[in-house]
Amino acid sequence: MSDLLSLLALGAPLALGSVFLAWLVFLKTDNAGWVDVSWALGLGALAVAFALAGPGDASRRLLLGLLGGTWALRLGLHLAHRVATETHEDGRYTDLRQRWGGNIRLKFLGFFLLQGAFNLVLATPFFLMALDPRPGLSPLLGAGAAVLVLAVLGEGLADRQLRAFKADPDSRGQVCRRGLWGWSRHPNYFFEWLVWVGWLLMALPSPHGWLALVSPLLILHVLLKVTGIPATEAQALRSRGEAYARYQTEVSPFIPLPPRSRS
Repeated sequence: MSDLLSLLALGAPLALGSVFLAWLVFLKTDNAGWVDVSWALGLGALAVAFALAGPGDASRRLLLGLLGGTWALRLGLHLAHRVATETHEDGRYTDLRQRWGGNIRLKFLGFFLLQGAFNLVLATPFFLMALDPRPGLSPLLGAGAAVLVLAVLGEGLADRQLRAFKADPDSRGQVCRRGLWGWSRHPNYFFEWLVWVGWLLMALPSPHGWLALVSPLLILHVLLKVTGIPATEAQALRSRGEAYARYQTEVSPFIPLPPRSRS
């Protein structure tokens, strides 16, 4: 218990401090999208910090630090480039501004801090791996690492395909159907969820490893029901109208599947 409290004492300032810094950037830029950047980089910081400070097996902590840091750095840099270069704030946050009304800076501070607390819960697999004292790497941990690497590669491919589509002047006003986007309306979200399935598999062999279930279940709920697909698709329908409505009837919303024939 003392080791867990020590990691919590280390992790809480990192999780809350990263989103507070993002809120300061928000005050400067008036773009709430920086919370997404702090979400990714904050999780990476937690993985690396727990890998360095945890009392568990060194080989397991090394895997935690390398995979967690690499995954989060790639995602964080991708999101930072997107937020810094796009001319308009993400429609999800514009919608929040309209619904929240006044005192928007203070309300976004609460929203950012909530994201930091959310990161601490998501980091449950990191806690479990960093605390596990048993030596050696299990087959299940290896399988989880393979799933995570494949998921990061898939997410990176989806991000590159969408970036190339947006950079093409002929794509203006159209819906991206390139590559993975012709099989899933949100392949980036699918592979992000698969990353957390990988973390679950890696943490399961640890004592109380079943607790790691909270991470993929929570991410899945957020993506399918809260600020992921519902908000993203509402914005897409506002901006692309009938073209996106037709895309919804032809392409799977989440899991990549062969598209239905266009009418």
